[in-house]
Amino acid sequence: MNSIWTKDVKIQSFHELTGDIQADTIIIGGGIAGILCAHLLCSRGIDTVVIEKDRICGGQTKNTTAKITSQHGVCYGRLIKHFGVDAASLYAKSHEEAIRQYEEIIRDLNIDCDFEILPSYLYAVSDDKIIEDEFEAAKKLGIPCRTSCHTSLPFAVKNALEFKNQAQFHPLKFLGALTQNLKIYENTAALDVRDNTIITNHGNIKAKHIVVATHYPFINAPGYYFARMHQSRAYAVAITGGNTLDGMYYGADGGYSFRSSGDYLIIGGGEHRTGENKEGGRYSELEEAAKRFFPDCSIDAKWSAQDCVPIDEVLYAGLYSPSTPDMYVITGFNKWGMTGAMVGAGVVCDLITKRGSEYEKLYSPSRFNVPASAEHFLADAAESVKGLSKEFLGLPKTTIENLPNSHGGIVEAGGHKVGVYKDENGRAYIVSTRCTHLGCQLEWNPDEKSWDCPCHGSRFDIEGKPIDNPALKPLERMH
Repeated sequence: MNSIWTKDVKIQSFHELTGDIQADTIIIGGGIAGILCAHLLCSRGIDTVVIEKDRICGGQTKNTTAKITSQHGVCYGRLIKHFGVDAASLYAKSHEEAIRQYEEIIRDLNIDCDFEILPSYLYAVSDDKIIEDEFEAAKKLGIPCRTSCHTSLPFAVKNALEFKNQAQFHPLKFLGALTQNLKIYENTAALDVRDNTIITNHGNIKAKHIVVATHYPFINAPGYYFARMHQSRAYAVAITGGNTLDGMYYGADGGYSFRSSGDYLIIGGGEHRTGENKEGGRYSELEEAAKRFFPDCSIDAKWSAQDCVPIDEVLYAGLYSPSTPDMYVITGFNKWGMTGAMVGAGVVCDLITKRGSEYEKLYSPSRFNVPASAEHFLADAAESVKGLSKEFLGLPKTTIENLPNSHGGIVEAGGHKVGVYKDENGRAYIVSTRCTHLGCQLEWNPDEKSWDCPCHGSRFDIEGKPIDNPALKPLERMH
Protein backbone atom coordinates (compact mmCIF):
# COMPACT_ATOMS: atom_id res chain seq x y z
CA MET A 1 0.00 0.00 0.00
CA ASN A 2 1.73 3.12 -1.24
CA SER A 3 0.99 6.80 -0.66
CA ILE A 4 0.26 9.23 -3.48
CA TRP A 5 3.69 10.80 -2.95
CA THR A 6 5.37 7.68 -4.38
CA LYS A 7 3.20 7.66 -7.53
CA ASP A 8 4.99 10.45 -9.38
CA VAL A 9 8.41 10.73 -7.69
CA LYS A 10 11.35 8.38 -7.62
CA ILE A 11 14.15 9.71 -5.46
CA GLN A 12 17.65 8.98 -6.78
CA SER A 13 19.42 5.98 -5.30
CA PHE A 14 22.82 6.02 -3.59
CA HIS A 15 25.56 3.42 -3.26
CA GLU A 16 26.15 1.49 -0.08
CA LEU A 17 29.21 2.14 2.06
CA THR A 18 32.34 0.23 0.99
CA GLY A 19 34.94 0.22 3.73
CA ASP A 20 35.85 2.51 6.61
CA ILE A 21 35.45 6.30 6.38
CA GLN A 22 35.66 9.42 8.58
CA ALA A 23 33.51 12.53 8.74
CA ASP A 24 32.82 15.42 11.05
CA THR A 25 29.18 14.42 11.55
CA ILE A 26 27.34 11.18 10.75
CA ILE A 27 23.56 11.12 10.65
CA ILE A 28 21.93 7.72 11.11
CA GLY A 29 18.58 7.73 9.33
CA GLY A 30 17.60 9.06 5.91
CA GLY A 31 14.10 10.31 6.62
CA ILE A 32 13.02 13.94 6.67
CA ALA A 33 14.67 14.69 10.04
CA GLY A 34 18.03 13.25 8.95
CA ILE A 35 17.97 14.92 5.53
CA LEU A 36 17.03 18.32 6.97
CA CYS A 37 19.74 18.06 9.62
CA ALA A 38 22.32 17.17 6.97
CA HIS A 39 21.21 20.09 4.79
CA LEU A 40 21.46 22.58 7.66
CA LEU A 41 24.87 21.29 8.75
CA CYS A 42 26.26 21.33 5.19
CA SER A 43 25.00 24.89 4.74
CA ARG A 44 27.25 25.82 7.69
CA GLY A 45 30.27 24.07 6.19
CA ILE A 46 30.15 20.91 8.33
CA ASP A 47 31.35 17.73 6.59
CA THR A 48 28.26 15.52 6.99
CA VAL A 49 27.34 12.00 5.88
CA VAL A 50 23.94 10.31 6.04
CA ILE A 51 23.57 6.53 6.29
CA GLU A 52 20.28 4.72 5.74
CA LYS A 53 19.65 1.00 6.25
CA ASP A 54 17.30 0.77 3.24
CA ARG A 55 16.26 3.60 0.89
CA ILE A 56 16.17 7.22 1.96
CA CYS A 57 12.67 8.58 2.61
CA GLY A 58 11.40 5.01 2.45
CA GLY A 59 9.92 4.81 5.96
CA GLN A 60 7.45 7.12 7.67
CA THR A 61 8.47 10.11 5.53
CA LYS A 62 6.83 8.75 2.39
CA ASN A 63 3.60 8.10 4.31
CA THR A 64 3.07 11.52 5.88
CA THR A 65 0.08 13.73 5.08
CA ALA A 66 2.69 16.51 4.74
CA LYS A 67 0.97 19.30 6.67
CA ILE A 68 3.47 21.99 7.67
CA THR A 69 1.66 23.57 10.58
CA SER A 70 2.02 24.81 14.13
CA GLN A 71 -1.57 23.72 14.82
CA HIS A 72 -0.96 20.37 16.48
CA GLY A 73 -4.44 19.27 17.39
CA VAL A 74 -5.65 20.37 20.81
CA CYS A 75 -2.23 21.18 22.26
CA TYR A 76 -1.80 24.75 23.45
CA GLY A 77 -4.15 24.62 26.43
CA ARG A 78 -2.33 21.49 27.62
CA LEU A 79 1.10 23.07 27.04
CA ILE A 80 0.18 26.16 29.06
CA LYS A 81 -1.19 24.01 31.87
CA HIS A 82 1.83 21.69 32.16
CA PHE A 83 4.75 23.81 30.92
CA GLY A 84 3.64 27.41 31.50
CA VAL A 85 2.96 30.30 29.14
CA ASP A 86 6.62 31.05 28.37
CA ALA A 87 7.45 27.47 27.32
CA ALA A 88 4.20 27.16 25.34
CA SER A 89 5.08 30.42 23.55
CA LEU A 90 8.50 29.02 22.63
CA TYR A 91 6.83 25.87 21.30
CA ALA A 92 4.50 27.90 19.08
CA LYS A 93 7.32 30.20 17.95
CA SER A 94 9.63 27.32 16.98
CA HIS A 95 7.01 25.60 14.84
CA GLU A 96 5.93 28.86 13.21
CA GLU A 97 9.59 29.50 12.38
CA ALA A 98 9.78 26.00 10.87
CA ILE A 99 7.06 26.93 8.35
CA ARG A 100 9.05 29.99 7.29
CA GLN A 101 12.26 27.92 7.06
CA TYR A 102 10.61 25.54 4.60
CA GLU A 103 9.45 28.55 2.59
CA GLU A 104 12.97 30.02 2.53
CA ILE A 105 14.68 26.77 1.52
CA ILE A 106 12.16 26.13 -1.24
CA ARG A 107 12.52 29.69 -2.54
CA ASP A 108 16.33 29.84 -2.30
CA LEU A 109 16.84 26.48 -4.03
CA ASN A 110 13.94 27.01 -6.44
CA ILE A 111 12.38 23.64 -5.51
CA ASP A 112 9.19 22.67 -7.36
CA CYS A 113 7.34 20.72 -4.66
CA ASP A 114 3.72 21.97 -4.79
CA PHE A 115 4.34 24.22 -1.79
CA GLU A 116 1.26 26.24 -0.80
CA ILE A 117 0.58 28.77 1.93
CA LEU A 118 -2.95 28.24 3.27
CA PRO A 119 -4.84 28.12 6.57
CA SER A 120 -5.12 25.17 8.93
CA TYR A 121 -8.33 24.40 10.81
CA LEU A 122 -9.03 22.49 14.02
CA TYR A 123 -12.72 21.59 13.90
CA ALA A 124 -15.28 19.98 16.18
CA VAL A 125 -18.56 18.39 15.11
CA SER A 126 -20.10 18.08 18.58
CA ASP A 127 -17.96 19.79 21.25
CA ASP A 128 -17.88 23.57 20.81
CA LYS A 129 -16.05 24.12 24.12
CA ILE A 130 -12.94 22.25 23.03
CA ILE A 131 -12.47 24.77 20.20
CA GLU A 132 -13.22 27.81 22.35
CA ASP A 133 -10.71 26.68 25.00
CA GLU A 134 -7.98 26.13 22.41
CA PHE A 135 -8.81 29.51 20.83
CA GLU A 136 -8.29 31.25 24.17
CA ALA A 137 -4.98 29.43 24.69
CA ALA A 138 -3.75 30.34 21.20
CA LYS A 139 -4.70 33.99 21.70
CA LYS A 140 -2.81 34.03 25.01
CA LEU A 141 0.31 32.93 23.10
CA GLY A 142 -0.14 35.56 20.39
CA ILE A 143 -0.94 33.11 17.60
CA PRO A 144 -2.95 34.81 14.80
CA CYS A 145 -6.22 32.89 14.77
CA ARG A 146 -10.01 33.12 14.65
CA THR A 147 -13.02 30.85 15.01
CA SER A 148 -15.90 30.19 12.63
CA CYS A 149 -18.54 27.53 12.07
CA HIS A 150 -18.31 27.98 8.27
CA THR A 151 -15.83 25.66 6.52
CA SER A 152 -15.38 24.00 3.12
CA LEU A 153 -15.86 20.55 4.67
CA PRO A 154 -18.69 18.38 3.27
CA PHE A 155 -20.52 18.41 6.61
CA ALA A 156 -21.57 20.89 9.29
CA VAL A 157 -19.27 21.64 12.23
CA LYS A 158 -19.97 23.17 15.63
CA ASN A 159 -16.92 25.37 15.44
CA ALA A 160 -13.48 25.58 13.85
CA LEU A 161 -10.25 27.30 14.87
CA GLU A 162 -8.28 28.80 11.98
CA PHE A 163 -4.50 29.35 12.04
CA LYS A 164 -3.39 31.60 9.17
CA ASN A 165 -0.30 31.22 6.95
CA GLN A 166 0.32 27.52 7.41
CA ALA A 167 1.56 25.32 4.54
CA GLN A 168 1.52 22.00 2.71
CA PHE A 169 3.74 20.43 0.04
CA HIS A 170 4.85 17.27 -1.75
CA PRO A 171 7.43 15.83 0.69
CA LEU A 172 9.31 13.60 -1.74
CA LYS A 173 9.69 16.32 -4.37
CA PHE A 174 11.13 18.55 -1.67
CA LEU A 175 13.50 15.94 -0.22
CA GLY A 176 14.53 14.67 -3.65
CA ALA A 177 15.89 18.13 -4.39
CA LEU A 178 17.67 18.43 -1.02
CA THR A 179 19.48 15.10 -1.34
CA GLN A 180 21.18 15.97 -4.62
CA ASN A 181 24.07 17.74 -2.88
CA LEU A 182 24.41 15.48 0.17
CA LYS A 183 26.78 12.56 0.90
CA ILE A 184 24.48 9.58 1.44
CA TYR A 185 25.02 5.82 1.75
CA GLU A 186 21.96 3.60 1.37
CA ASN A 187 21.59 -0.07 2.34
CA THR A 188 24.04 0.71 5.13
CA ALA A 189 22.69 -0.30 8.52
CA ALA A 190 24.11 1.02 11.80
CA LEU A 191 24.56 -2.04 14.00
CA ASP A 192 26.18 -0.41 17.02
CA VAL A 193 27.83 2.78 18.24
CA ARG A 194 31.07 2.50 20.24
CA ASP A 195 32.43 5.81 21.47
CA ASN A 196 32.73 7.88 18.26
CA THR A 197 32.60 4.95 15.86
CA ILE A 198 29.52 3.59 14.11
CA ILE A 199 29.69 -0.11 13.28
CA THR A 200 27.77 -0.82 10.06
CA ASN A 201 27.21 -3.86 7.88
CA HIS A 202 29.63 -2.45 5.29
CA GLY A 203 32.39 -0.85 7.33
CA ASN A 204 33.09 1.43 10.27
CA ILE A 205 32.58 5.20 10.36
CA LYS A 206 34.52 7.46 12.73
CA ALA A 207 32.92 10.84 13.48
CA LYS A 208 33.21 13.77 15.86
CA HIS A 209 29.42 13.98 16.12
CA ILE A 210 26.71 11.34 15.67
CA VAL A 211 23.02 12.14 15.14
CA VAL A 212 20.43 9.39 15.60
CA ALA A 213 17.44 10.26 13.39
CA THR A 214 16.02 6.77 12.92
CA HIS A 215 12.39 7.60 13.76
CA TYR A 216 12.61 5.47 16.93
CA PRO A 217 16.10 5.39 18.57
CA PHE A 218 17.63 1.93 18.16
CA ILE A 219 20.13 2.24 21.03
CA ASN A 220 18.40 1.22 24.27
CA ALA A 221 21.00 2.43 26.76
CA PRO A 222 21.84 5.11 27.55
CA GLY A 223 18.79 7.16 26.72
CA TYR A 224 16.11 4.57 27.53
CA TYR A 225 13.70 5.99 24.96
CA PHE A 226 11.72 2.76 25.03
CA ALA A 227 10.56 3.77 28.52
CA ARG A 228 9.67 7.31 27.44
CA MET A 229 7.71 6.86 24.21
CA HIS A 230 5.09 4.67 22.60
CA GLN A 231 4.14 4.41 18.93
CA SER A 232 0.82 5.15 17.29
CA ARG A 233 -0.49 4.23 13.82
CA ALA A 234 -2.92 6.19 11.68
CA TYR A 235 -4.39 5.48 8.24
CA ALA A 236 -5.17 7.50 5.13
CA VAL A 237 -6.97 7.18 1.81
CA ALA A 238 -6.62 9.42 -1.24
CA ILE A 239 -9.68 9.96 -3.36
CA THR A 240 -10.55 11.69 -6.63
CA GLY A 241 -13.98 13.14 -7.18
CA GLY A 242 -14.06 14.98 -3.84
CA ASN A 243 -14.14 18.71 -3.15
CA THR A 244 -11.02 20.86 -3.16
CA LEU A 245 -10.68 22.34 0.32
CA ASP A 246 -9.57 25.86 1.21
CA GLY A 247 -7.07 24.59 3.77
CA MET A 248 -6.00 21.67 5.96
CA TYR A 249 -8.41 20.23 8.53
CA TYR A 250 -8.02 18.13 11.68
CA GLY A 251 -10.84 16.82 13.87
CA ALA A 252 -10.59 17.81 17.53
CA ASP A 253 -13.29 15.46 18.80
CA GLY A 254 -12.59 12.24 16.95
CA GLY A 255 -13.16 13.56 13.44
CA TYR A 256 -11.08 12.96 10.33
CA SER A 257 -8.07 14.74 8.88
CA PHE A 258 -8.39 16.34 5.43
CA ARG A 259 -6.11 18.03 2.92
CA SER A 260 -6.15 18.50 -0.84
CA SER A 261 -3.24 17.72 -3.15
CA GLY A 262 -3.85 18.46 -6.80
CA ASP A 263 -6.73 16.26 -7.93
CA TYR A 264 -6.56 14.21 -4.74
CA LEU A 265 -8.26 14.68 -1.41
CA ILE A 266 -6.52 12.89 1.47
CA ILE A 267 -8.71 11.67 4.34
CA GLY A 268 -6.95 10.40 7.46
CA GLY A 269 -8.05 8.71 10.68
CA GLY A 270 -8.36 5.34 12.41
CA GLU A 271 -5.59 6.10 14.90
CA HIS A 272 -4.61 3.44 17.45
CA ARG A 273 -1.66 2.46 19.60
CA THR A 274 0.66 0.23 17.56
CA GLY A 275 -0.10 -3.41 18.34
CA GLU A 276 -3.75 -2.78 19.25
CA ASN A 277 -5.71 -3.40 16.07
CA LYS A 278 -6.91 -7.00 16.34
CA GLU A 279 -10.25 -6.34 14.68
CA GLY A 280 -8.89 -4.27 11.77
CA GLY A 281 -11.27 -2.34 9.55
CA ARG A 282 -9.40 1.00 9.66
CA TYR A 283 -9.21 1.32 5.88
CA SER A 284 -12.82 0.21 5.50
CA GLU A 285 -13.91 2.93 7.91
CA LEU A 286 -12.10 5.60 5.87
CA GLU A 287 -13.44 4.29 2.57
CA GLU A 288 -16.99 4.27 3.93
CA ALA A 289 -16.55 7.83 5.24
CA ALA A 290 -15.22 8.98 1.85
CA LYS A 291 -18.24 7.48 0.07
CA ARG A 292 -20.57 9.03 2.63
CA PHE A 293 -19.08 12.50 2.13
CA PHE A 294 -18.54 12.18 -1.63
CA PRO A 295 -20.78 9.43 -3.10
CA ASP A 296 -19.23 9.62 -6.58
CA CYS A 297 -15.59 9.53 -5.46
CA SER A 298 -13.00 6.89 -6.32
CA ILE A 299 -10.46 5.46 -3.86
CA ASP A 300 -7.07 5.82 -5.55
CA ALA A 301 -4.59 4.99 -2.77
CA LYS A 302 -4.43 3.96 0.85
CA TRP A 303 -1.56 3.81 3.31
CA SER A 304 -0.62 4.18 6.96
CA ALA A 305 2.13 5.74 9.03
CA GLN A 306 3.57 5.43 12.50
CA ASP A 307 4.44 8.14 15.00
CA CYS A 308 6.46 8.21 18.21
CA VAL A 309 4.59 9.80 21.14
CA PRO A 310 6.75 11.05 24.06
CA ILE A 311 5.31 10.74 27.54
CA ASP A 312 4.84 14.54 27.72
CA GLU A 313 3.90 14.79 23.99
CA VAL A 314 6.78 17.16 23.18
CA LEU A 315 9.60 16.53 20.69
CA TYR A 316 12.99 15.18 21.84
CA ALA A 317 15.89 17.00 20.16
CA GLY A 318 19.35 17.38 21.65
CA LEU A 319 21.96 15.23 23.40
CA TYR A 320 21.09 11.52 23.26
CA SER A 321 21.89 11.39 26.97
CA PRO A 322 24.01 13.36 29.46
CA SER A 323 26.70 10.65 29.25
CA THR A 324 27.07 10.91 25.44
CA PRO A 325 28.36 14.46 24.78
CA ASP A 326 28.95 13.88 21.05
CA MET A 327 25.76 11.96 20.21
CA TYR A 328 22.41 13.60 19.48
CA VAL A 329 18.85 12.49 18.77
CA ILE A 330 15.77 13.78 16.93
CA THR A 331 12.59 11.82 17.68
CA GLY A 332 9.10 11.94 19.18
CA PHE A 333 7.17 14.03 16.65
CA ASN A 334 3.78 13.13 18.15
CA LYS A 335 2.11 13.03 14.70
CA TRP A 336 3.51 16.41 13.57
CA GLY A 337 6.71 15.40 11.84
CA MET A 338 6.99 18.13 9.20
CA THR A 339 7.57 21.07 11.56
CA GLY A 340 8.95 18.71 14.23
CA ALA A 341 11.71 17.52 11.90
CA MET A 342 12.69 21.08 11.00
CA VAL A 343 12.67 22.23 14.64
CA GLY A 344 14.63 19.17 15.79
CA ALA A 345 17.17 19.49 12.97
CA GLY A 346 17.68 23.16 13.83
CA VAL A 347 18.23 22.49 17.55
CA VAL A 348 20.77 19.73 16.88
CA CYS A 349 22.53 21.76 14.19
CA ASP A 350 22.88 24.71 16.60
CA LEU A 351 24.30 22.42 19.30
CA ILE A 352 26.86 20.84 16.96
CA THR A 353 28.00 24.22 15.61
CA LYS A 354 28.08 25.74 19.12
CA ARG A 355 25.62 28.51 18.25
CA GLY A 356 23.25 27.77 21.09
CA SER A 357 19.49 27.52 20.74
CA GLU A 358 16.72 29.24 22.68
CA TYR A 359 14.75 25.98 22.25
CA GLU A 360 17.44 23.70 23.70
CA LYS A 361 15.89 23.39 27.17
CA LEU A 362 12.31 22.95 25.93
CA TYR A 363 13.18 20.01 23.66
CA SER A 364 16.01 18.52 25.71
CA PRO A 365 15.70 14.71 25.87
CA SER A 366 16.91 14.88 29.49
CA ARG A 367 13.87 16.84 30.69
CA PHE A 368 11.21 15.24 32.88
CA ASN A 369 8.01 17.17 33.46
CA VAL A 370 6.09 15.17 36.06
CA PRO A 371 2.59 16.65 35.56
CA ALA A 372 2.81 16.40 31.76
CA SER A 373 4.35 12.92 31.77
CA ALA A 374 2.53 11.02 34.51
CA GLU A 375 -0.49 9.80 32.55
CA HIS A 376 1.45 8.52 29.53
CA PHE A 377 4.28 7.12 31.65
CA LEU A 378 1.92 4.95 33.70
CA ALA A 379 -0.04 3.85 30.62
CA ASP A 380 3.12 2.97 28.69
CA ALA A 381 4.55 1.06 31.65
CA ALA A 382 1.29 -0.90 31.99
CA GLU A 383 1.37 -1.81 28.28
CA SER A 384 4.95 -3.03 28.57
CA VAL A 385 4.15 -5.22 31.58
CA LYS A 386 1.09 -6.62 29.79
CA GLY A 387 3.01 -7.27 26.58
CA LEU A 388 5.88 -9.01 28.38
CA SER A 389 3.59 -11.16 30.53
CA LYS A 390 1.39 -12.24 27.60
CA GLU A 391 4.30 -14.07 26.02
CA PHE A 392 4.45 -16.43 29.00
CA LEU A 393 0.72 -17.06 29.44
CA GLY A 394 -1.02 -20.27 28.35
CA LEU A 395 -1.36 -21.56 24.82
CA PRO A 396 -4.14 -20.24 22.57
CA LYS A 397 -6.98 -22.61 21.64
CA THR A 398 -6.84 -21.82 17.92
CA THR A 399 -4.72 -24.04 15.67
CA ILE A 400 -3.23 -23.50 12.22
CA GLU A 401 -5.92 -25.70 10.70
CA ASN A 402 -8.67 -23.45 12.12
CA LEU A 403 -7.15 -20.27 10.71
CA PRO A 404 -8.86 -19.21 7.43
CA ASN A 405 -6.83 -18.38 4.33
CA SER A 406 -5.77 -14.69 4.02
CA HIS A 407 -5.86 -14.36 7.83
CA GLY A 408 -3.26 -14.16 10.58
CA GLY A 409 -3.23 -14.77 14.29
CA ILE A 410 -1.53 -16.36 17.29
CA VAL A 411 -2.17 -20.10 17.40
CA GLU A 412 -0.98 -23.31 19.05
CA ALA A 413 1.24 -25.59 16.99
CA GLY A 414 3.05 -28.64 18.36
CA GLY A 415 2.67 -27.42 21.92
CA HIS A 416 4.10 -23.98 21.11
CA LYS A 417 2.60 -20.51 20.76
CA VAL A 418 3.37 -19.20 17.26
CA GLY A 419 2.28 -16.42 14.93
CA VAL A 420 0.80 -17.59 11.64
CA TYR A 421 -0.34 -15.92 8.45
CA LYS A 422 -2.04 -18.08 5.80
CA ASP A 423 -2.08 -16.62 2.31
CA GLU A 424 -4.92 -16.99 -0.19
CA ASN A 425 -3.54 -20.38 -1.26
CA GLY A 426 -3.26 -21.71 2.29
CA ARG A 427 0.52 -21.41 2.57
CA ALA A 428 1.41 -20.77 6.23
CA TYR A 429 4.09 -18.30 7.29
CA ILE A 430 5.02 -19.23 10.87
CA VAL A 431 7.07 -16.98 13.15
CA SER A 432 7.87 -16.49 16.81
CA THR A 433 5.48 -14.13 18.62
CA ARG A 434 8.33 -12.71 20.70
CA CYS A 435 9.52 -9.23 19.61
CA THR A 436 13.27 -9.17 19.06
CA HIS A 437 13.56 -5.76 20.73
CA LEU A 438 12.69 -6.52 24.37
CA GLY A 439 10.59 -9.67 24.16
CA CYS A 440 6.99 -8.43 24.24
CA GLN A 441 4.27 -10.53 22.61
CA LEU A 442 3.40 -9.35 19.12
CA GLU A 443 -0.14 -8.87 17.84
CA TRP A 444 -1.50 -9.39 14.33
CA ASN A 445 -2.54 -6.25 12.41
CA PRO A 446 -5.07 -7.40 9.76
CA ASP A 447 -5.10 -4.03 7.98
CA GLU A 448 -1.35 -4.08 7.28
CA LYS A 449 -0.77 -7.87 7.39
CA SER A 450 2.02 -7.32 9.88
CA TRP A 451 3.11 -8.39 13.36
CA ASP A 452 3.11 -5.31 15.62
CA CYS A 453 4.54 -4.82 19.11
CA PRO A 454 2.19 -3.04 21.57
CA CYS A 455 5.07 -2.23 23.93
CA HIS A 456 7.41 -0.15 21.77
CA GLY A 457 5.97 -0.25 18.25
CA SER A 458 8.32 -2.56 16.35
CA ARG A 459 6.70 -4.18 13.31
CA PHE A 460 7.52 -7.24 11.20
CA ASP A 461 6.22 -8.60 7.90
CA ILE A 462 4.67 -12.06 7.45
CA GLU A 463 8.15 -13.61 7.04
CA GLY A 464 9.42 -11.96 10.23
CA LYS A 465 11.53 -9.25 8.59
CA PRO A 466 11.65 -5.95 10.54
CA ILE A 467 9.54 -3.14 9.08
CA ASP A 468 9.67 -0.50 11.83
CA ASN A 469 12.24 -0.07 14.59
CA PRO A 470 13.34 -0.17 17.38
CA ALA A 471 13.72 -3.90 16.60
CA LEU A 472 16.66 -4.61 14.28
CA LYS A 473 16.69 -8.42 14.16
CA PRO A 474 14.13 -10.58 12.29
CA LEU A 475 11.71 -12.88 14.07
CA GLU A 476 12.61 -16.53 14.42
CA ARG A 477 11.01 -18.57 11.64
CA MET A 478 9.14 -21.60 12.95
CA HIS A 479 8.51 -24.90 11.16
